[in-house]
Amino acid sequence: MRQRSLRRYLTVCLLVPLLVLLSIDAVLTYHRARQSADAAFDRSLFTSTKAMVEGISIQQGQIVVDIPYLALEMFESNAAGRVYYRVVEEGGAELTGYKDLPLPKHREQAYYKPLFYDADYQGDTIRIAAIRQRIHDVAGAQTRTVWVLTGETPESRRELAQQILIGAILQDLLLVALALGIVLLAVSIGLRPLRRLSNKVKDKDADDLQPLDATELPSELKPLVEAMNQYIARIERILNDRGRFFADAAHQLKTPLAVLQAKVELALREDDLPTVKRQMAETLETVRHASRGVKQLLSLSRLAPDHFLVVTYSNVDLTGVAREVALDWAPVARRSRVDLGFEGELAATISGRPELLQELVGNLIDNAIRYAGPDRMVTVRCMPVDGHARLQVIDNGPGIPDEERDKVFRRFYRIAGTQVEGSGLGLGIVHEIARLHDAVITLSHTPGGGLTVTVDFPAQPPA
Repeated sequence: MRQRSLRRYLTVCLLVPLLVLLSIDAVLTYHRARQSADAAFDRSLFTSTKAMVEGISIQQGQIVVDIPYLALEMFESNAAGRVYYRVVEEGGAELTGYKDLPLPKHREQAYYKPLFYDADYQGDTIRIAAIRQRIHDVAGAQTRTVWVLTGETPESRRELAQQILIGAILQDLLLVALALGIVLLAVSIGLRPLRRLSNKVKDKDADDLQPLDATELPSELKPLVEAMNQYIARIERILNDRGRFFADAAHQLKTPLAVLQAKVELALREDDLPTVKRQMAETLETVRHASRGVKQLLSLSRLAPDHFLVVTYSNVDLTGVAREVALDWAPVARRSRVDLGFEGELAATISGRPELLQELVGNLIDNAIRYAGPDRMVTVRCMPVDGHARLQVIDNGPGIPDEERDKVFRRFYRIAGTQVEGSGLGLGIVHEIARLHDAVITLSHTPGGGLTVTVDFPAQPPA
């Protein structure tokens, strides 16, 4: 895929609007140029018409037209087009000029004031200046009214307007080129901080996870640097979680593997078959303990925050999930001589991930069976409460002292003096799953003795 150039993109984004503006400006400039040309040529046309008026007189009762040199000079100067003129007595005979040159439609024009209009003449549109003039004889005894018309074709006007337009377009093109050059130069200068930031990121060592410094960068780049720093922080958390996982795995497996090795060595030395069977049974129990610890470590690793940046939740009936998990753990409870019961008739719908909720309920039941001890009771209860869902796992075992309740959610933490086999990871997994569902865990005393674990799930989907 072809890479996109910011300079090329800005050039296109600027050039297209500038060319559109240039086109609009060209149309407006040509319109103004025609108006200016019309105004200039109208003044020239009026001057010529007025000069012709001054050459009209009455001599011996007849109107005499003497075209002055100024008017003739104007006719000769308009080499690009054609010039027409006409002098006619109002309501009378033609005096001179082109007889079919049209008079104005409205002839109530005041005397001595010029009238400009366009008319079709000989297949072309011409501009005409007309003056209605009273002519007096020398004695002032006789007064006659004449119309003096002077017209010209628009070639000279168009030529002047085109010259003005071409000059304006060349000037605008120069300004557009200068504007683009200035913008590209400004972009090049403005991208220098970005290039410095790019070099700074490229020069970082592979193990350098320090955040980037944004103090000397423009404010527009600070969101980018903050996003990169957040990404670096996530990478650092992932690496830390991975390192902690390996350390936890080594810690969790070191003792079982050493015990396993010692028991196998002892079994190999024994000749008595019952003794060998007993040692192999103990070895099997050690393997099960190690296997459970590995599964819990993998669960914790999968529940790390950065593994759930995008989580898809669905509507889940928590009561149904808890009932199914309790049924799955019923055989384990019977082997441990624990009376496992379930209470929950009403559906409690929440937004969550079914597989994680199953793991949460399973760990709570496992903990209750293990630490309550034989000949005890464990009850799983689920119900809707005030618009949200509540899950409770209740036992009548020894419980947890108040001063230890905030500590039991830590990894590998075990209450001093506990004789039950375990890794100290079960409640840590429960805590992580509850966090992902915005649920609140509460540890309390069971009336009559024991521990009640309450998990309240919100009515709204997790953030």
